[in-house]
Amino acid sequence: MTVAGPGSAGTGAVEDTAGGPSAAERLDLADWRRRISDLYAAVRAEAATEPEAAWRRWRETREELFRTHPQSPVLVESRASFRAAHWPYDPRLRFEVALAEEPAVEPLLGGLTLRLPVSTGGEQEFARIGLLAVPFPAGMRSLGLYWMAGYAGGLFLPFRDATSGHETYGAGRYLLDTAKSADLGPGSEPRSLVLDFNFSFHPSCAFDPRWSCPLAPPENRLDLRIEAGERLS
Repeated sequence: MTVAGPGSAGTGAVEDTAGGPSAAERLDLADWRRRISDLYAAVRAEAATEPEAAWRRWRETREELFRTHPQSPVLVESRASFRAAHWPYDPRLRFEVALAEEPAVEPLLGGLTLRLPVSTGGEQEFARIGLLAVPFPAGMRSLGLYWMAGYAGGLFLPFRDATSGHETYGAGRYLLDTAKSADLGPGSEPRSLVLDFNFSFHPSCAFDPRWSCPLAPPENRLDLRIEAGERLS
């Protein structure tokens, strides 16, 4: 049975729940989310002065959870030998970026309402609440920032880049998913966010296709290689 489960450690924002989880599985899920929330709280505190040390903590804790936790998205038979792969930390890919807000067109959501495709078919509703102009070393690129309409709500930032389908999952990776506690925190300026692409992670469906995950829209497909964060090998 697939449980509506692990999010912020590097898994999807929406999961398939065929058959419904048991009480024990729900308790496991609550424990997973608690651990992920604690991890990102520690990461935000440490990254303020030691971003690379915070990244090492994030990487090592996630790998341990993926190997040992019952809510891991990794197939059961592969968990004991699972080892996460990442590019080395690149400080040039950590930014504080101000959000250029969208004009409100939907009273509850704000911004442009759209439906993102989901890996197992169908769509999920999001609102694009603004654009983030990211000053990559290769030049400025723009990414849409979304608010999830369903589930628990929250900020959502998926992207694809020129590594997608090669070193990384073809449907892209996630950077922020605050509904699942994947939150790198605010920047020092008003309405700004920390975007550290070294913390980019794969959705659940990269590990097991039974999971259902929203995919990056065309406007968040970058024409450059983001050699940072989680990779497949």
